[in-house]
Amino acid sequence: MIDLLGRSGNLSEAKQLLDQMDVEPDATVWKSLLGACRMHKELEMGEMAAKELFELEPKNSMPYVMLSNLYSAAGRWEDAAKIRKLMKCRGISKEPGSSWTQANGKTHTFVSEDRSHPMMARIYSKIDEVIALIKEAGYVPDMSFVLHDMEREGKELGLAYHSEKLALAFGLLVVPSGAVIRIYKNLRVCGDCHTAFKYISSLYDRHIVLRDSNCFHHFVDGKCSCGDYW
Repeated sequence: MIDLLGRSGNLSEAKQLLDQMDVEPDATVWKSLLGACRMHKELEMGEMAAKELFELEPKNSMPYVMLSNLYSAAGRWEDAAKIRKLMKCRGISKEPGSSWTQANGKTHTFVSEDRSHPMMARIYSKIDEVIALIKEAGYVPDMSFVLHDMEREGKELGLAYHSEKLALAFGLLVVPSGAVIRIYKNLRVCGDCHTAFKYISSLYDRHIVLRDSNCFHHFVDGKCSCGDYW
């Protein structure tokens, strides 16, 4: 119920239900609330949920990362930096994000701003083409998913070269038209990449399947099977 209320944006009702529970809320309950706060950008309640998780699962990086992302989205860069410093002090490390796809019997893996792939010049050229095309269709880079304070141009480039976008650009180059492009990511897909994938599925008429750490996302005709909640 807390998850359902959170998904629908009724966060105050979710918190009220949580407070009325006969048993002490466990980590799963607080994660559901924190996930809803992340999606609806509810910072104050997100802080509370994250701090509960710091106590319940002190070595889990997820609440630290989510709270840092909430601070970044709100433009509170100093607070975001403090959370990253706290992680370092406590010896907690975030798993580096990577995405991979298969083509011609081989697995091709990418990390953010990767330059190691033998086709990287063509991949980056494809990314630039894709970003220009989806911008014409209405896509606006979501700066709230940039985790460090920097100039706007730097933020846009950082978003454009996320690992899942690089994997998708590679897929557009090598996967035959009409075939499904399948991508896997070890972490949750970021919101900006999720929006971009919807535009790309429509403009390039491709069925894209992205399996992130939380669920399968099927992008078809500009829509995602997750209903924009994951």
